[in-house]
Amino acid sequence: MYKRVLLKISGEALSSAERPVCFEKIEQTAADVKKLHDAGMQVGIVTGGGNIMRGRDTVAQDRSRMDNMGMLATAINALALQDCLIRLGVPTVVMSAVAMHRFCEEFTARGAVEALEAGKVVLFAAGSGCPYFSTDTASALRALEIKADALLLAKNVDAVYSADPKKDPQAKKYDHLTYEKVLNDNLQATDLTAITLCREQNLPILVFALKEIERVARGEAVGTRIDANHA
Repeated sequence: MYKRVLLKISGEALSSAERPVCFEKIEQTAADVKKLHDAGMQVGIVTGGGNIMRGRDTVAQDRSRMDNMGMLATAINALALQDCLIRLGVPTVVMSAVAMHRFCEEFTARGAVEALEAGKVVLFAAGSGCPYFSTDTASALRALEIKADALLLAKNVDAVYSADPKKDPQAKKYDHLTYEKVLNDNLQATDLTAITLCREQNLPILVFALKEIERVARGEAVGTRIDANHA
């Protein structure tokens, strides 16, 4: 079992078909995060913003400005998740890569580590603070800054596959992959910048379904592990 992790949660996991910010889904996600916290893990979380605004999906608009809007979307999700975690009795702090002192603390690696060591869940808002970088890349960056043991990517699928399993019933499920295999085969585990950063710093990645988080807390083998080790 890991001691300190960075958990990436997509914005879509916090939404429903009716509402882009669905507190029933957020409350369930908070309960899932509590399982990691109760297991003794130090948990940092990066939330995506795709349920509200994703800059890369825009076409005609200015990409930098749209990415700024996406950063604000992640802050909304982080504050909502913080509210639900606190109501579950989990001490939680939101730290933003972009200064917004009325709503959350400003991110520093030292402050984040101190909060984690004090038993708080740390929610990282506003991605990396820079346009053109995804929240997956921000997750890899924050994981390295807080010296996490692993980057946990909670997805809507239960592992990495050779193709989209919803479209291709013959898609192969991987239990283990190397960084090189992911890059060479263009597997959709995470974006190119994030996987390259993890490879350079030898940070292991676990891709799994959010519903399996309790098994992760127990240290069971779930999803797909990505690292430098060849089977």
